[in-house]
Amino acid sequence: MNKDRQKIITRTSIIGILTNLAIASVKIICGLLVNSIAIVSEGINNASDSASSFIMLIASKLSNKKPDKDHPFGYGRIEYLSGVVIGIIILLAGISLIKESIDGIVNPSELQVTIAAIGVVVFSAIVKYILGAYTQRKGEAVESEALIAIGKDSKNDSFISIITIASSVIFLLTGLSLDAYAGLIFSLVILKTAYETLKNTADDLIGRPGKEELARQLIHEIRETEGIYSVADMMLHSYGPERYSGSVNVEVDHKKTIGEVYEFLHELQLRIMHEYGVTLVFGIYAVDEDSDYMRQLRSTIAEFARNHEHIKSYHAVYLSKASGRIYCDFIVDYNLNDWDALEAEFAEYMGERYPDNTIELTIETEFV
Repeated sequence: MNKDRQKIITRTSIIGILTNLAIASVKIICGLLVNSIAIVSEGINNASDSASSFIMLIASKLSNKKPDKDHPFGYGRIEYLSGVVIGIIILLAGISLIKESIDGIVNPSELQVTIAAIGVVVFSAIVKYILGAYTQRKGEAVESEALIAIGKDSKNDSFISIITIASSVIFLLTGLSLDAYAGLIFSLVILKTAYETLKNTADDLIGRPGKEELARQLIHEIRETEGIYSVADMMLHSYGPERYSGSVNVEVDHKKTIGEVYEFLHELQLRIMHEYGVTLVFGIYAVDEDSDYMRQLRSTIAEFARNHEHIKSYHAVYLSKASGRIYCDFIVDYNLNDWDALEAEFAEYMGERYPDNTIELTIETEFV
């Protein structure tokens, strides 16, 4: 899959570079001939799109470098950094066009728009939309945020060209020049695209939740393993597209020996690594599901959880006969602000029912 992904990104990037360079050259020459800020602005933006595709091409090559001593998880996150660079390029293009448009509004110049010039913009808008749809589709297929951003930016360009076309037609019919105002609107849309690109890339670098579909597949695989009762606390860390490592806690029968647990967990770990390309580390919760006492304990905790809207689930319920401690973990939603209050309420609730035991509660949110 990595090789196929690399081929798709390379081919899509090269198509983007060549197409945008051709469109940019034609638009800039045409815009200078008719003295149109909007058409020149579109040409400059197309040139920046070509630069974005080139950066994406280089980043995809570098991201496939083998792991080394300094980067044991590989170079996959270089793709995320390329998204930052692409966002900055789009941002600078937008700022530059704002300055030119404002200058055109303050110091208007005479337009020399022709039917041929309008035809160039119409044709390029159609080509840009087709290119953008193609690039975005390929980006979604290989899960490349940078490629998706380039595709969306290209599609936006085609829609904004309508403004340029409309202002040119109005000038031909009425002599009223709205060219600089069209350029200003165009630049604001470019800034919006830059913001979205930088935000999405920042989310990747800061850390998004793990890929949901992959997580569901892994959880199903783990639950189907004989000897495991349940799964909780899965964390998936992305080191670039299709490169994950993480951890997960599993509930196992407390009567199982260490050797027995090792055997089925080791086999599961290797299977997940080979089939999904994910390196998982397992934590273990010992669970007693046989005794009436434990069934009653779980029922008591379940009643408490049902009466609290912020508690999504509970797990890791265990009573240590040696220490008298009752262990339990709550998964809560992100709207719960006061975790201490919940912990205190649960301690009081359990203290009334199990006064001879110490309550060890862990509160956490879902990571995937």
